[in-house]
Amino acid sequence: MVEKVRVGFIGTGGIAGNHIGNLKGFDDVEFAAMCDVSKDRAEARAKEFGGAPYTSFEEMYEKEDLDAVYVCVPPFAHGEPELAGIEKGIPLFIEKPIDADIDIALKVRDAVVKADALTSVGYNWRYSDAVQAAREKLLDYKVLGACGYWMGGMPGTPWWRVRKQSGGQHVEQTTHVFDVSRFLLRGNAVSVHAAAAKGCMTDIDNYDIEDLSFVNVTYDNGTIANIQSGCCFAGWGRVKIEIFGRNLAADITQGKAVFVTGRDEKVEIESTVNPYQLEDRIFIDAVKSGDRSKILAPYTDALETQKMMVAATRSMDTGKTVFIQNDQFVIA
Repeated sequence: MVEKVRVGFIGTGGIAGNHIGNLKGFDDVEFAAMCDVSKDRAEARAKEFGGAPYTSFEEMYEKEDLDAVYVCVPPFAHGEPELAGIEKGIPLFIEKPIDADIDIALKVRDAVVKADALTSVGYNWRYSDAVQAAREKLLDYKVLGACGYWMGGMPGTPWWRVRKQSGGQHVEQTTHVFDVSRFLLRGNAVSVHAAAAKGCMTDIDNYDIEDLSFVNVTYDNGTIANIQSGCCFAGWGRVKIEIFGRNLAADITQGKAVFVTGRDEKVEIESTVNPYQLEDRIFIDAVKSGDRSKILAPYTDALETQKMMVAATRSMDTGKTVFIQNDQFVIA
C-alpha cells in the first residue's frame, strides 16, 4: 500500500483550488506537480503548496513519478490529459463535465475500460450524506419523477459562454442536477426532449449559449424528469431537485433533504459532511488500497450522465426527441 500519495494537478485554477485545499489537510498526500497553461499560476501553486511547476502535462508525466493526478480543466480541454494518464497507469480524478460533447469522452471511456483504470469524477452531490439518505428513503415510495433546477447568473469565465468550449450551461453547470437525478431515480436516460430560449443576453460579447432551457427526460425504469437551466438572472437562484411520487414530495439540495409525505408529515435530513472533502478522501484511499468500492462516480458511470446532456444539446438543435441507444443518439 502506498503510504504517501504523490499527486499532480493538470489545471490549477477554479475548482482545482477546492481540491488542493482539501488535500493539503491530508497528511498522506504530497503535492508533486502543478501543471497549468498559465505559467504564473502553476508557479504560484507550486510555491504555495509544493511540487514542480509545468505548462505541459506531457512533460509532467514524463518527468514525475506520480501516484495520482487531478484533471481540472475546462470541458473543451479534456481528452489528451486523461488518455496520457491512463497509458501511464495513473489513477485519475477528473472534474465534471468530462467533455463539451461526447466523442472525446467515449474514447476516454474505452481506454478506462481496456486498462481497468481507477477513476473518479467530481459529481460531489453523490457524497452528501443527506443525498445518500434521501436515495435510501426513496426506496419506501413509488417514485414517479423529478423536477431539477440550476438557475442563476452567468459565470465570468470567457470560455463558459461559448458552447463549443463549455457545452452550454446545461452541460457545464446543470450536469450536477442531471447526475443526481440519475442517482436518486436509479435510472439511465432513454429519451430526451429539450427546448431553449435566447435573446436577453445580446449585450454579452462572444456569447452563443442558451439563456434558458427545459429538458424532459424519460428513464429506463419508467420515471421522468424535467431539468431546467438559466443563466440570465441577478440576485436570485435555484439549485435543487424535487422528487415526486405517491404521497411524496421531496425537496433535495446538496446539503439538505426535506420529505413531505402527508398533510402534517415532514422529515428533514441535514448533511453532516463536506462532500467535496469526502470525495477527495475516498479517492486518495482508493489510490492507496486499490479498493474502489466507495467511489460513487467512476468514469464509466459519469459517461451515462454525459449522454443525457449531449442528447439535450441534439434536441435543442433539432427540435426533436433524441433516443439514447447505447452510445448512439437517434433523432426521431
